[in-house]
Order: sequence, then structure tokens, then C-alpha cells
Amino acid sequence: MFSALGRFVVRRPWWVILAWVVAAAAVISLAPKLTSSTDEASFLPEHYESIRASDLQERDFPQQENVGAIIVFQRSDGRALTAADSAEVVRVSKDLEAKKIKDVQAVRPGEVSPNKRVQTSVVAMPKVTNPEDTTQQDAVEDLRGDLKSALKGSDLDAGITGSAAQALDERDASERAGMLVGVGTIVIIIVLLLVIFRSPIIALLPVVLIGLISPMATGLIAWANKAFDMKADSSIQELLTVVLFGVGTDYILFLLFRYREALRAGEDPKGGMVHAVERVGEAIASAAGAVIVAFAALTLSSLGMLRSMGPALAIAVFLTLLAGLTLVPAVVSLLGTKVFWPSKSWQREPQGTGFAKLGGSIARKPAVWTVVSGLFMGALALGALGYKANFDLAGSSLPKDKESIVWQDNLEKGFPAGTTDPTFVYLTSKGDGPLGEGQPAAFRDRLRAVDGVGSVAAPQLSKDRTTAAYSVILGDPPASEKALDTIKDRLRPAAHDDAPSGTEALVGGTTAVYVDINKAVDRDYSVVFPVAAIAIMVILGLLLRSLVAPWYLMLSVALGFGATLGATSLIFQQLGDQPGLMFMLPVIMYLFVVALGTDYNILMVSRLREEAREGRDPHDAAGTAVRHSGPTIGSAGVILAGTFATLMLAGNSTLSQMGFSLSFGIVIAAFVMAMLFTPALTALIGHAAWWPGHGDEAPSAGEPPVRHPEESRR
Repeated sequence: MFSALGRFVVRRPWWVILAWVVAAAAVISLAPKLTSSTDEASFLPEHYESIRASDLQERDFPQQENVGAIIVFQRSDGRALTAADSAEVVRVSKDLEAKKIKDVQAVRPGEVSPNKRVQTSVVAMPKVTNPEDTTQQDAVEDLRGDLKSALKGSDLDAGITGSAAQALDERDASERAGMLVGVGTIVIIIVLLLVIFRSPIIALLPVVLIGLISPMATGLIAWANKAFDMKADSSIQELLTVVLFGVGTDYILFLLFRYREALRAGEDPKGGMVHAVERVGEAIASAAGAVIVAFAALTLSSLGMLRSMGPALAIAVFLTLLAGLTLVPAVVSLLGTKVFWPSKSWQREPQGTGFAKLGGSIARKPAVWTVVSGLFMGALALGALGYKANFDLAGSSLPKDKESIVWQDNLEKGFPAGTTDPTFVYLTSKGDGPLGEGQPAAFRDRLRAVDGVGSVAAPQLSKDRTTAAYSVILGDPPASEKALDTIKDRLRPAAHDDAPSGTEALVGGTTAVYVDINKAVDRDYSVVFPVAAIAIMVILGLLLRSLVAPWYLMLSVALGFGATLGATSLIFQQLGDQPGLMFMLPVIMYLFVVALGTDYNILMVSRLREEAREGRDPHDAAGTAVRHSGPTIGSAGVILAGTFATLMLAGNSTLSQMGFSLSFGIVIAAFVMAMLFTPALTALIGHAAWWPGHGDEAPSAGEPPVRHPEESRR
């Protein structure tokens, strides 16, 4: 099949290129805009308590004010606030409210903190229902400008924090992150390809071709999101950039290395490209299939952000696969050997390379390399025992000098940390009758007695008096581990147990959403991980026609995943100052390390099988496979790790964690797992690795022979 595909593309390259250009133009011009959401609650299914609480609030308290932002005031000299200062806060608040800024419903001055260090004004805004609506962020931007003018000549300093302010700061940071990631990815690919091939044409080839594919992928993903009502996470655009350029460049490298090998063996340029597609096509298709099914497994997630991320990345990888097997061969077949210009190194194979020496060592001592590489990954995996999840996707990911973060810290000098984002508890009657006399007040007293609760406001009753709403200020930051524990272990159980007979209590708000997300993620671990692993094992079994090899190949990627999670936990939690790792990082890391790590395993084992079918014994086949595939896997691993590492340029701790973990995982997958552990263990297992098939045996007399490049010289 791949041989026929290669011949078709090489014979009709202009038709293939034209088809891609027309398809790209159609998709780019007709597709809707790809949008994203930072509202964590929008990603949860409706049966979770925090979502039920939100629905109850909209039903019984439709006019309830939403705290969109908080203005924090303090004296410039750091002294205690005076009565005159408080009067100034009232004046400034009235002036800001009089500006009639869109979506600013009210600016209400609050009380002075007990220690007189801080005073606040609450900015009431409507609840955000459309993730594309940035009106509240624009309102905060206007408020910040007006606030500076209003404070001139006073003894006060002030800044704005809260959810809308954090969303504004995150938007500004994301715009910078997107630019840095995009530019950094392209620069790294160009520089590394120049070093590897010494050819400006090859260096620019992925940038041009994937630059054509990228907007196509974005358009198709936007269509899919619209058709299936999926919500994309705010980091999807940066992730798409590195996936498209990283994975796409990998597949281009797989093809070019095999093309160069065929040319060195004496093939003509056209025949060499057909040969390259024929020999590496199955490996690329299988590798892409493993990545696609792994990402597709995310559709089983209970979280909307992961359900949409999976198909989005699967679409991106599928497009790169199609381009790798059609568009890239078409362009390279037109260029011929000029694609390597001005370098002449493609004409001869270097002797005595490091990969040849490594392959020889693995062939001689496979047991040593198996134990050393396995112990190395196992030791790093121990660091995963210290993993903690962090659910603050906005606040914790922002640079510390952003205004919302600076003034959140100042707010905590005088008020409980949960002031910016209260938790809401609702007590509602199960029947049609109103709540009993005295029930709302008595229930408030029980809530105030819960450990970890800072304060509970007086209950607000619905018009029909069937529901009471309580604004609860927690003593810890809303996204902190302590706040989550307060909701999960104390506040929710107390609210449920102390609800009077005939009533029901629901706990909602941002912290409650985080608690429910944690529950959803734990459920996803038990579903998504096994399904992805089984799907990849099926692909490996079909490719290798073996029931043994898939098991130890998945063992190797499991070790790689553990080593990656362990190293990331050590770097960011133990050595760094992060309270935890992004809560969905293990899922993303698992899929990337397992799926992309399987790419390299497939390339190595496919070559090892090919060498075995040439008549080499298991040890010699492993050594020769490392010699030939080592440069391809090493180069692809460096480039892919480099592209993921550009996420660390964003100045955003969430993307930094993602960038480090994925780049480190790719390095482990390429240089430890695929280049050392897998070939060494395959050599040790020997012929049994291919049971019950005979994938390592030479074809029988009735089968077409496996053609090796050197045979073209005869």
C-alpha cells in the first residue's frame, strides 16, 4: 500500500501540492474562529454539586450580584487607615461607579479590615455566560486607568484583583506567550535542522509546509468544537503550535533520513523517495495511529476541557500524518538531491559514529544496558510520590508582578485569603413550602462553626422564601490545598448533615468547582489511562504481529511516564516554589509521553525487525537498528523536545510545567527508552519477542523479499 502511495505521489507531485493548497484555502476561508474558555465550571458535567448549586443560584437568585473584581486600598506609607482615608475610598468608589463603564453594575465600598491595613470596594458584574465575551476584562482595564486618576493627590495606593482582573492579566500574558512560543518553536526547528543537515532548504521545509497545515488544523478543530459543542481550554492554541511543528517535523525527519539512506545506497532520487515512503510509511502511520488513539481516548474524560483537547490534537496529528505521506514526498521529489544543498554529506555514510559504537555496545551487553536504563527511569519515578495537584489555572500561572497577584497579596494583609472569591452555600426546601422560621439563621451558625471558614454573611432569601443563600469566606486562598480540604472534608459534610429535615444543602463557588474537578480527574485516571494503553497495545500488536512485544514496549513507556512525572515534581515542587502541578498535567503527560514515546519505540522496533529479517541474530539486529535509527530518533527527539521547551518562554508557570515535563519526557523516550531500554530488552528476549508470529524471520519462498537499500547496488 505504501509503495503504491509513494509511486502515485512521486509521479504526480504538482497535483498533490495543488490539492493541499486548494484544501487549505477552503478551510481557512470558511472555518469559524477557534475560541477557548478559562471558566473551569463550564468544563464539568451537570451532575456535580458545584454545577447544581450554580443552577440553583440562577433559578432562585437571578439578580444576585457577581463579584467580578475587588479594588484594594491601602496607605502609601503603610500606616493604618484613618477615617479620612475611608471617606476617600467612598469618594473614589462613587466616582468610578459614575463612569458607567460597561458591565460594571456597582462599585460598593466595604469595611476596613480589623487591623486597619486594608479596605476594599467590591465591583459587581454580571455572571459570564459566553467564554468569548471579554467585556469584563475590558472593564477592568478601564477601571485601572480611572483608578490611577482618581487617587492623584491622596495618601492612598490601590489596585484591582479578583476573577475578572486575573482574566485580564492572563489574556495579556497569553498573547505574549503565544508570540514567544510560535517564534521560539520556529527558531529552534530552523537552527537544529541546520545543524543536523547543514541545508537551509531542509531547515525551512517544515516551517513552510506546517505553516500551511497549521491554519487548516485550527479551522477543522473550530468546526469540530462548534459541531459537537466542545469547549477548548485557554492553552490549546500554544499546545497546537508545538504539536503541529514538533510532531510534523518528526515525521518529516523520519522520511528524510530514510530518503538519504536510500540515496547513499545508490537509488535515484525518484526511486529513493518511493523507497522511503514504502519503508517508513508503515512506521509513521502506526506511530501517528498510536498518538491519535491516545488523544482520542480523552473523549472519555468527564472534563470538557480534556474532551475537546483530545479530538483537537488528534485532528492536528492526523493532518501531519497525511502531509508526511503525501505533501512532503511530493515537494522533496520535485527538489531531488537539491533538498540537501549545499551540503554533500548526504552522498556518504559517516564511519565510526557514536550511534555505531552505542549499537555495538548494546549488541555485546544487552543485559547491562537493560538494567542501567531501567534503574535510571525507575529512580526518577520515585519523585512522583511527592506529586500534588494545583487547580488554580489562572492565579498560580500568572507572573508574580501582575497587578491582580500583587494586590491579592496586599488584600491578605487584612482579610481572609478567600475574600476575592467567596464560596456559596444554598439551603433549599425540598417541597413547595418556604423554609421554616429560624432555619436560615440556625443553619448559618452551624456553617460559621466549621474549621477553615473565616466568615459567613447573613442569609439572603429568595422571593418565595424557599431558598437561603450564604456567602462564605474561607480562611485560605480559594485554590489552595487547604481550601479544597475545607470544602471536601468539613464544609460540605457539615452542610449536608446539618441541613434541617425537609431541606437540602448545596455548596458551590470556585473552590467547590475545584473539588469536583479533582473528583472528575481521579475518575478519568481510572478510565482514560487504561483505554489509551489498550488501544496503543492493539496497534503495536497489529504492526508487529506479536503478543509479547506490546507488553514490554508499554512497560518501557510506563517507566518513561513515571520518570517524567517524578522529575517534574522534583523540579517544580521540591526545588521550586510551586504549590503543586497543574491538575491535568499527568493526563496530558501520560498521553504525550506514552503516545509520542511509542512513536520512537515503533521506529526502533520496526527497524530491528527489518534487520532481523535480513538474517541477523537478535543481538546483532538490535545493534544495527540502533546504528541506523539512532540518528533519526535522536534528531527527532531533540527537535520535538526543543519545540515543547518553548512553552517555558511564556512566563506562565502552567505552560512552564507543561513545557518542561513534555520536553523532558521526549528526551527520556528518545534517548533512554527507545535507544537503550527497548533494543537491549528485545535483544535479551530474542525470537520470543515476536511470538506467536515470526516477524523476525526472513520471508518464505512464496513471499516477496524484504528489499534492503544495499540490494539496489547489485
